[in-house]
Amino acid sequence: MKKIKAVIFDMDGVLIDAKEWHYQALNKALALFGLEISRYDHLVTYDGLPTKKKLEMLSAENGLPKKLHAFINNMKQAYTMEIVHAHCKPTFYHEFALSKLKSENYKMAVCSNSVRNTVKVMMEKSALNQYLEFFISNQDVVNGKPDPEMYLKAMQRLGLKPKECLIVEDNENGIKAAKASGAHIMKVETVEDVYYINILKHIRQIENEQN
Repeated sequence: MKKIKAVIFDMDGVLIDAKEWHYQALNKALALFGLEISRYDHLVTYDGLPTKKKLEMLSAENGLPKKLHAFINNMKQAYTMEIVHAHCKPTFYHEFALSKLKSENYKMAVCSNSVRNTVKVMMEKSALNQYLEFFISNQDVVNGKPDPEMYLKAMQRLGLKPKECLIVEDNENGIKAAKASGAHIMKVETVEDVYYINILKHIRQIENEQN
């Protein structure tokens, strides 16, 4: 029987309920130039994509001048940090889940399409960084999700094969990346689905199917 040896988490919408934070921060930056993304587009079209990719799409679809990308991106990150420092805090069931998994010798990592500093601060503010081997941001790879690069890189760093890993994801782009990596997938709808018993149930189910 092949055992699951690691759990790799997406961050936004999985460990941190931050989708609304990203929506607010990006729209605040876009508003400086009279633009905005609708809530529908944020959840359906842009969900899980890096800000850089969102801006490229806005240029193609709405004529956003490319020379504004760097400024808007920097402002978006600054606004995101304001919200994170105000609202990001430890959540008991996430801390419990990761501490239990660590005590049972599962390796854990985070792979996020967010920039490095955002991942670092969110993991510190949520008190989850102590349970992780490492995290990978969109600045640590050439291609963000839906490309599987960051998941493949994480598995290589963990020294594990894809079938020894469970990836926890919530959005279409992340699920595409997880599938392409060859790992097992646990799809969640909200951060509330990411609790110890649910993760363990998925691990046992995978291991029983491989038996």
